[in-house]
Amino acid sequence: MATTSTTLVYNLHNNISSSKANKFLCSPKLLKPTKFISSPFPHQIFQPTCLTLTRYRTSQVLIICNAAKFDKVAVEEDVDKIRRLQNGSDVRGVALEGEKGRTVDLTPPAVEAIVESFGEWVMDGLSMERGAPVETAKVSLGRDPRISGALLSAAVFSGLRRAGCVPFDMGLATTPACFMSTLLFPFNYDASIMMTASHLPYTRNGLKFFTAKGGLRSTEVEKICDRAARKYANRLGKVWSRFDAVVPARVDFMSTYAKHLREIIKERVDHPEHYETPLEGFKIIVNAGNGSGGFFTYDVLDKLGADTFGSLNLEPDGMFPNHIPNPEDKVAMSLTRNAVLQNSADLGIVFDTDVDRSGVVDDTGNAINGDRLIALMSSVVLREHPGTTIVTDARTSMALTRFITSRGGRHCLYRVGYRNVIDKGIQLNKDGVETHLMMETTGHGALKENYFLDDGAYMVVKIIIEMVRMKLGGSNEGIGSLIKDLEDPGESVELRMNIVSEPKYAKEKGAHVIETFKQYIEEGRLEGWELDSCGDCWVSEGCLVDSNDVPFAIDAHMYRAKVSDKEHGQHGWVHIRQSIHNPNIALNFQSSIPGGCQSMTRALLEKKRRGESKFYLGSSKIATFDAAPDTPVRWLLGEEVREEEEREK
Repeated sequence: MATTSTTLVYNLHNNISSSKANKFLCSPKLLKPTKFISSPFPHQIFQPTCLTLTRYRTSQVLIICNAAKFDKVAVEEDVDKIRRLQNGSDVRGVALEGEKGRTVDLTPPAVEAIVESFGEWVMDGLSMERGAPVETAKVSLGRDPRISGALLSAAVFSGLRRAGCVPFDMGLATTPACFMSTLLFPFNYDASIMMTASHLPYTRNGLKFFTAKGGLRSTEVEKICDRAARKYANRLGKVWSRFDAVVPARVDFMSTYAKHLREIIKERVDHPEHYETPLEGFKIIVNAGNGSGGFFTYDVLDKLGADTFGSLNLEPDGMFPNHIPNPEDKVAMSLTRNAVLQNSADLGIVFDTDVDRSGVVDDTGNAINGDRLIALMSSVVLREHPGTTIVTDARTSMALTRFITSRGGRHCLYRVGYRNVIDKGIQLNKDGVETHLMMETTGHGALKENYFLDDGAYMVVKIIIEMVRMKLGGSNEGIGSLIKDLEDPGESVELRMNIVSEPKYAKEKGAHVIETFKQYIEEGRLEGWELDSCGDCWVSEGCLVDSNDVPFAIDAHMYRAKVSDKEHGQHGWVHIRQSIHNPNIALNFQSSIPGGCQSMTRALLEKKRRGESKFYLGSSKIATFDAAPDTPVRWLLGEEVREEEEREK
């Protein structure tokens, strides 16, 4: 077999020591094929099969790779993988080996092609705005502490250079900070990229894109990935030029961003005795989950006078050794609760990896996330903006709707997906409907006053300001007292159904299942079941009709059915949707009565047993549940249900 070789130089501007860099970069998990090159023979394409680390310096790694032949089918599959890296408004993939059943697909060549396409998209947009071609654009890059970040950052900088952009390296940063780098003087970058996979395992990584107008929509990212796939395909059949190291300018934006948050707290608290240190006398615990959120302790809270002794997992560690950095994670919330109680703290804060989400724990140890966090933020916002509309996703409880409306607000439920919820709020404001808060149950929350940006740190800033104001007003109650009358749902269950299919057909199969669910309900096969409908969104009472002349593109199919009976009236709902991040279907059940979730699924199963249901597709199994064998939702499993019927016969 013919072989050839090429030299690849990666610039590794990172925040880890040389010893750690050597450890990580010499790992077989990182030293995977990173470049495609041509054979000396015409019309033959070759792929690297081995890499040898020959030299290491603080800023560069020199890699020699050999190449081996592969066929056209493999090329087409690789190109298709580029498109599948899109996950809604983000790009996400597997950057390191280590996950069972998953192969590495977010490679340096893939990242380079995607980022080059994004850079060209930015340049095209600037040219249209200014009415003349632009020569270059300034683009910043921030990243969370994942160990794949250094190697993939080199591909980002190369891609930006290929597009004609000037790259700036922010180093360890947060997603909201990347967006703010396009706005705050003297930086004012034309665009920004955050490299993160949020709360996903250390093996994953991804890209989030911003301009001064905000985060990109899924349709925009889809176009960028399509362009990147074409670039990738063209390069597989051509000789690659030398992959020169790009040395971007290093910038300390996080200090500017932290100062921005400090000034907001000082100005809005306006403490009568100590303006510069308004948090004196307050104990606040931060759990950063070893992600990017430690700065909030050192550069915001400590400098404002807060006592942060007892804070957890502040040091960045891309392996996330203590728990998943996620405000929905029970371990994260439990550890934070214990720290709050042990230190008699006034507040506990939990950030996700890239700090676009947060959750809190009040002074009594009560976890405030999900519906509770939305209620808390609603209470704060409605005090400042009486009568405002609050947009959430369609998985929130009926009790939350009552909580918001009892305080004079209006509750609009919309499609699941934080970008969907934010875009709905933007659209309502454009249509003259005052909407100051948009929040998803996962902890993503955006405010009109903060550029419609989902910023977990800013959300916490609002809560801290309210906590201090309450104290200055003479209240001895903690922040949790603002939601003491919120009713918790009687039951709430989430299940995931894995789609059994080749990855490229998973989205189509998932849409088929969900549309079949819709049809099943519309046929009236279950008494008391009804699809919630309001405009082009499927939600519950209280939603405002979507008044878009051109509706937003649907990034994932989803429906919600409300469930009623003669004894209890409307007592629950079922929400079914495609996951935009994984090949599965998410089902959420909620009921206000004991046993309600099980009774909803049992009703469907009983119909199936009587032969009245046709809710399975074809003759083969399409999905399996991540649930116990005795789960009451077997009616969705197609083949498994039929096997059960055969056993009953």
